[in-house]
Amino acid sequence: MFDDFSKRSKAVRAALDLAEKRGWRDTSLTDIAQEAGLSLSELRREFTCKSDIIRAFQAEVDAEVLGKAKAAGEAQSPRDRLFDIVMTRFEVMAPYKSALKRIVAYLSCRPGEGATLLCSTLASQYWMLAGAGAKLDGAGGALRVTGLTAIYGKVFQVWLDDPSPSLDRTMAALDQRLRRGERFLSGMESTCKDFCRVACGLLPRGWKRGDHAEAPPQPAAPPSSGPAPAAAV
Repeated sequence: MFDDFSKRSKAVRAALDLAEKRGWRDTSLTDIAQEAGLSLSELRREFTCKSDIIRAFQAEVDAEVLGKAKAAGEAQSPRDRLFDIVMTRFEVMAPYKSALKRIVAYLSCRPGEGATLLCSTLASQYWMLAGAGAKLDGAGGALRVTGLTAIYGKVFQVWLDDPSPSLDRTMAALDQRLRRGERFLSGMESTCKDFCRVACGLLPRGWKRGDHAEAPPQPAAPPSSGPAPAAAV
């Protein structure tokens, strides 16, 4: 990872090297540009700020993990596939563990700055779920992404302080939290199905199964005065 000679890769690698040596607070954009052999204007063309460099690191880790992910076997459960994916992520990030530990220590005291990474962190877990073959449509998909992000955040802290090569503590923490999350999600989905059945039972007969024959007539919509709003992404 980051073994090409693009300006983007050189900058990310330089930022992580400096973070490991100096800490994230004492690493400036000028320092990163000099370490990477770039001008400050070249660095600006690639990134908007220091946090953007972390986002680039996250995206590169995503791609590396998905490239290493094995095809799911028929006998493998979704939880087991997700376990393998997340552990592969820790394997990919292992060479940068010291730098990440110092970056996290800095951001933990600055929640406002750390919050700017929330969207990219959610996106990373979305891709991890996609790699595990999880369903990502509808409200259930959003719940899975949010739940895995919370699980990953807790296990990530364990991983940072896990010195063993076999990562026994990390694996135990991940397995425990994935099992809890699976039970919680199963309960939520069951509750949603029960609610839908009750709600459908309260509808007039003509509204069941898409039959709108008995629906009262609706007034015609007023003519549009402009273009339709864009769909939410």
